Amino acid sequence: MISFSFLHKAGTNQIDQIIKLYRMAGWWPESIPTSIIETKTDDQKLMTKIITGSHCFLTAIHKTEIIGMGRVISDKISDAYIQDVTVRSDFRDNKIGSKIVSLLAERLQQDGLGWIGLIAEKGSCSFYQRLGFEIMPKATPMLLNKLITL
Repeated sequence: MISFSFLHKAGTNQIDQIIKLYRMAGWWPESIPTSIIETKTDDQKLMTKIITGSHCFLTAIHKTEIIGMGRVISDKISDAYIQDVTVRSDFRDNKIGSKIVSLLAERLQQDGLGWIGLIAEKGSCSFYQRLGFEIMPKATPMLLNKLITL
């Protein structure tokens, strides 16, 4: 049985499991530490800030293991962006990712946020379209690679 829980404060074990999910998805680099303990502590501190700085952070749990997650960043007034949705590969195709996105969207609507966006990774558009998201034809996602000074 899978349960879902919004995290407000995460313990060390939860943080380590979440970092593992980020690494599995390719979003968190394996560091080459001068000190393994120091790097692990730095990763945990950064993840703690990510969790607490998010509008909300949702986990999918099987027994005691976090097997999926998703989070939202927002101005908490008008706009919100769903991001970092992933499910451990051995639990995929069980509608866990769909449930994560649905629960995040429900939470945002309860919080009064009507504009909910996301940037779909390559190959994931159909997943999000099945959940009601539409491609924004007049928009292009962009990423700052190098700041140009004027």
